[in-house]
Amino acid sequence: MRSIHENQWMQAQMNNNLYMKLAIKNMVCNRCIMVVENELAKLNLHIRHISLGQVEIDENLTKEESQQLASNFSALGFELIDDKRTVIIEQVKHLVLDLIRNKHNDTNLNLSEIISKEVHHDYNYISNLFSDVEGMTIEKYFIGQKIEYVKELLVYDELTLSEIAYQLNYSSVAYLSNQFKKVTGLTPSHFKQIKENKRKPLDKIND
Repeated sequence: MRSIHENQWMQAQMNNNLYMKLAIKNMVCNRCIMVVENELAKLNLHIRHISLGQVEIDENLTKEESQQLASNFSALGFELIDDKRTVIIEQVKHLVLDLIRNKHNDTNLNLSEIISKEVHHDYNYISNLFSDVEGMTIEKYFIGQKIEYVKELLVYDELTLSEIAYQLNYSSVAYLSNQFKKVTGLTPSHFKQIKENKRKPLDKIND
């Protein structure tokens, strides 16, 4: 049985395009993009386009380059992926993160339409696949990631809860608070207080 990087190499050789697409697992932030860029530069590979989870390079990798890249990525916590199901799941996750963190859950955008358009599959197929593999619906994953972002914003303490609700297009602060408590078991204010106490010096805890 051929390994993942061998399958990618074979696929590239049969592809008449002048560039190669790589799917990379565990790319979740802008810093990850920088790390991947550096690894590709070490092999003198030229990036055509890069985003979370996906890279297009001008060259088709040789088997040796693919093996080296897979090894380098593995050491850094990334993984070159070839399985079509896994690629789709990673695409969905990155689209969700991008929508929440960069597009701020734009109300003019429909999650199912975005995913179907970007992944190039019927949404029902994608949704069923995601549920089978991840054990939760895309909608539940979306809400979970949204609440994780709310947590970060609360800890940064740069925005009020009203401003966070507005930025993430919640219909009201009450709706945000109810969803936050349903997911975490805490109200936003209680969560924020716990985090503030953890950051206090030991001699200030009882103040």
